[in-house]
Amino acid sequence: MKISDQVCEKIEEQIATGELPPGCALDEARLAEQHGVSRTPVREALIQLAAEGLIEIRPRRGAIVTSIGPARLLEMFEVMAELEAMCGRLAARRMSEGERADLLAAHQACEAARTAQDSDEYFYCNERFHAAIYAGSHNAFLGEQAQQLHRRLRPYRRLQLRVRNRISTSFDEHDAVVRAIVAGDAAAAAAALHDHVVVQGERFGDLLASLAELDLPVHA
Repeated sequence: MKISDQVCEKIEEQIATGELPPGCALDEARLAEQHGVSRTPVREALIQLAAEGLIEIRPRRGAIVTSIGPARLLEMFEVMAELEAMCGRLAARRMSEGERADLLAAHQACEAARTAQDSDEYFYCNERFHAAIYAGSHNAFLGEQAQQLHRRLRPYRRLQLRVRNRISTSFDEHDAVVRAIVAGDAAAAAAALHDHVVVQGERFGDLLASLAELDLPVHA
């Protein structure tokens, strides 16, 4: 992996974990020192992150982590729910035995993280869970689009897990998805994934409250 790609992954992880929150200014020199590289791979990494929509590079003002306003955030989660539903529908029809085994393994890892009430570990296991469904859809273009939006929403999906009882609720929703996919019930899988991902009503209010608690901007 190129140095710039390694730096890109590390910065993306800092954004996902909230170490670099939305609206945070990104200083090339500081990032270069932090990651032990020259400024060139940092600059290349920032260009890549900007192409993915995770940061904004402003002429003569430097780069900042993208801050998504509430209306835009709701729209993105609505689209994410539809993409996930499509992946689930196709996965229920197309998943191989090996791919179903991978999904079950990710589901079991989520269960262990839920039992431990480890939101960070659950976050990573949850990513494995959804990636297994994307792969099982056997539609590369759909999987790429879902993965791209999934990455854009990573910081906000992570914040959701800090809401009281969200991990347990998320796991129960995963269980419904797994049962539908294993049974080959495409309609049930699509519905379960849509309901799992869509952020509306109280769930959206909880997400905005989490942003406010961390004093993160939600108005860009």
